[in-house]
Amino acid sequence: MDTLAPPSSVSAKRLSALRAAMRDANVDGYLVPHGDEHQGEFNAHYAERLKWLTSFAGSAGSAVVMADKAAIFVDGRYTLQVRDQVDGALYEYRHMVDEPATAWITAAATSGMKIGFDPRLHTTGGLARLEEAVMKAGAALLPLPENLIDKVWSGQPSRPQAPVMVYPEKFAGRSSAEKRGLVAQVLKGEGLDAFFFTALDSIAWLLNIRGNDVEFSPLTYAYALLFADSKAVLFIDPAKLTPEVKAHLGADVRLAPYDGLDHELTALDKSVAVIGLDRDTGSRWAYDRLAAGRKVRVVADPCTALKARKHPTELQGVRDAHVRDGAALSRFLAWLAKEGPKGQLNEITAAAKLEQFRAESNTFRGPSFATIAGAGGNGAIVHYRASEKTAARIQPDMVMLLDSGGQYLDGTTDVTRTFAIGKATAEQKHRFTLVLKGHIALAMARFVKGTTGSQLDALARHALWQEGLDYDHGTGHGVGTFLGVHEGPQRISKVGNTVALEPGMVISNEPGYYKTGEYGIRIENLVAVREADKVPGAEKALLEFETLTLAPIDLNMVDASLLLPAEKSWFNAYHKRVRETLSPLVDAETKAWLATATAAV
Repeated sequence: MDTLAPPSSVSAKRLSALRAAMRDANVDGYLVPHGDEHQGEFNAHYAERLKWLTSFAGSAGSAVVMADKAAIFVDGRYTLQVRDQVDGALYEYRHMVDEPATAWITAAATSGMKIGFDPRLHTTGGLARLEEAVMKAGAALLPLPENLIDKVWSGQPSRPQAPVMVYPEKFAGRSSAEKRGLVAQVLKGEGLDAFFFTALDSIAWLLNIRGNDVEFSPLTYAYALLFADSKAVLFIDPAKLTPEVKAHLGADVRLAPYDGLDHELTALDKSVAVIGLDRDTGSRWAYDRLAAGRKVRVVADPCTALKARKHPTELQGVRDAHVRDGAALSRFLAWLAKEGPKGQLNEITAAAKLEQFRAESNTFRGPSFATIAGAGGNGAIVHYRASEKTAARIQPDMVMLLDSGGQYLDGTTDVTRTFAIGKATAEQKHRFTLVLKGHIALAMARFVKGTTGSQLDALARHALWQEGLDYDHGTGHGVGTFLGVHEGPQRISKVGNTVALEPGMVISNEPGYYKTGEYGIRIENLVAVREADKVPGAEKALLEFETLTLAPIDLNMVDASLLLPAEKSWFNAYHKRVRETLSPLVDAETKAWLATATAAV
């Protein structure tokens, strides 16, 4: 068993308390997912059960606890972080793709075992895979009425009660009534009488509301039920709703208490004979309640595809947000170019300064995720988050990776820049330029309608692959509009998917390279899918990407001799656009820095 992480008495006590609760519940094992009841990326503090138990602070993962052993499962972004945060004497480290929980359970469980779980925290699809693994061992999964972590978590925070705000149509582009009508048409087309929404971002988008219950995302804890006549029920704590919000929701949206969901679903009129539940976020608990007396179809959340194709008003807002964000980031980069080499800053103080620049915009509502400021070897930890314990000092002749974003009223941003504090080595410049070539290849891509992100992924990796290099994360994820910084259904990844890229979708372009213990490289811009100009003789319609992010890419990291003429042309044109767009919005010192930072290669 790997024991790289130091022993933790706190983690040991918590694991012991959970095992005692398992004995009381008469189960031999317990499943501890990262997600909350709504399966979102970020949790409110009360729902950070995996973090409380194991100390793992990543945004994806799970643990399985048996009486005499336990394992934690994370993806490629967190293979280094998990060893820093989780006690290897208590948990086996496993890669959730290469060594999934299903395989570990099959090997660890024995005949007759009962493995408990909270049905509110698991989807039907996720449980199906686990059930198959458990059955192979002759064991059984057992839903429990009470979450065992909640039972032993002393001082567990309560569910947040932040007030709800109306999201104006001037940003949303469409009224809630129009959106409900569009989704209702989808329900009718699929033969559904209603759909039960559990995803917080879908509910926020559908009803044009936002909240502040979840860290980094403007969401409120709620459920929603939409009927095929476009009327809806919103399950929410009534204390969160102001008279303005109630008036905005209108007579066609009935309000019901969040904690009254069990009764409402059980008593649902039998005329609602066929009801839809999202395959990615719908819990086993919700499925069981809805299935009492009616047919439940587990399908795709109908808001997801509509939400992904941004309305022209939303797209313009996203463009505007990126201009303000780019100005703030450029001010920060100019400041860091001067202050970084002095050796007085660390990762935390640098990240705080960037947020300070962003906060000067009156549309800024906070970071869109925890800033990843990785200096030197910390930059090789893909989703690194600095703490007082780990924060490295920024010093000359090191490479720093900065992945950050903002939530603005009119858009969500996510941008990564890698830059040299002082002088980069020849190897660092070479590998940075390979990543840049991949970034440019994707940015310049033109592709026929119907193409998926997985079909484009190799473009971003090609230059790295030629030299036996790669990165263990996806190349692109969807981004919401003043919603989640990660949203589906589109993505660019090695992992196959069937979702075609469509005009209006916003997605990231972020190839990278990571040398463990030394440095990390990632270049990330957000792009929007749009229709390309017609090509003479073309037989199919073409799509392309519009680059939205505006921020310099460090010239000190570029080996221009590796760039082809077309790549240089794109790079220079991009920097010219950055300079011309942002210069009028920044101070004289930053403007002068921008002129140098965006010079042609």
